[in-house]
Amino acid sequence: MNWIAIRMLTGDRQKFFGLVFGIAFSTLLITQQLTIFVNLLERGASGVYNVGAADVWVMDPVSRTTDVNFPMPATALDRVRGVPGVEWAVPHLRAGASVRTKDGDLEGVSVIGVDDTTLIGLPKGMVEGSRAVLEQPDTVIIDDVGATRMFAEGDDPIGERLELNDQRAVVRGIADSIPSFTSQVTLYTTYSRALTYVPGTRNRLSFVLAKSAAGVTPEQLVTRIEGQTGLRARTREDFAQDGINFIIENTGIPLNFGITVVLGFVVGVAIVGLTFSLFIRDNIKQFGALKAIGVHNGKLRRMVAVQAGMVGLIGYGLGVLGTVGFIQAFSSNPTFKGFYIPWQVPLLSLMAVTLIIALTGWLALRNVLKTEPAAVFR
Repeated sequence: MNWIAIRMLTGDRQKFFGLVFGIAFSTLLITQQLTIFVNLLERGASGVYNVGAADVWVMDPVSRTTDVNFPMPATALDRVRGVPGVEWAVPHLRAGASVRTKDGDLEGVSVIGVDDTTLIGLPKGMVEGSRAVLEQPDTVIIDDVGATRMFAEGDDPIGERLELNDQRAVVRGIADSIPSFTSQVTLYTTYSRALTYVPGTRNRLSFVLAKSAAGVTPEQLVTRIEGQTGLRARTREDFAQDGINFIIENTGIPLNFGITVVLGFVVGVAIVGLTFSLFIRDNIKQFGALKAIGVHNGKLRRMVAVQAGMVGLIGYGLGVLGTVGFIQAFSSNPTFKGFYIPWQVPLLSLMAVTLIIALTGWLALRNVLKTEPAAVFR
């Protein structure tokens, strides 16, 4: 009987391809939008992910993320270093600035000052150059995505001179880093040099990066730092989550992507439901003939379930493959650097497709069960 159901389904090619297209389009829309949504949210934690050595981030109590921070006095560094359980603590500066290129263009950048001695705060990977170039005077390292935004294709950023707040800065390296949520150009330099590049208020220290000593967990160190210094301390994982939560709470991204996902579901139900209903209506005589020869409703339910399941699997597979192809096609685009498909996203798409198939299959099955055997003779 299952083979008969499949032959009935594939015999009407127009409706069969219409059903497959409806499921594939719905799966593609849901999977692709959820993938972009998740990756954009993770960009909110890029500033934390780019610093892998620190277990704990210490900041002013009003600071919320790496980009939304309030400077602290320089004495905060010594206070953190005096907390028992701190193996090391280094300063970290993050501030905005304006850069003028040799062509006279003005570009807003994010300047990050890393520890002068250990260079903690600088991304581990380098696309071009080495971390040691920061020992040279007036040196900055640009992130790889920012290099494509600031310089034309084919131009080598190495050796380019920039005017950074009326001071000379020379690009001598390209860092392999995770782009920020806004994909803003990021310049890395030493902490002492960043203080001169980005003049500001009396308090300049954005964060203190700390490492917990052996036998002390990051959570224990957070409690000690907050209790002894009065500053806000967060573990690396918690602070990364703070950046994600900030985007969720303060932007319209979740609502916009949520609407798109719902529309994908509704479109899938509409296309598949209408096409499946037309398919059942056109084959109502065949189902009536099956009833006339003694096929009971249980087997008819299985036949419709096989038809719906076949359409769902083929359409779902094509939709997921389309999403993979989209990510691969745009992987060379700096905007989509590091984008990947979390395993939860195809699972959520599968649940959505299953719900679409179950709903449309149930609506179509009602007509089959109501069919009288005499319908075949009318």
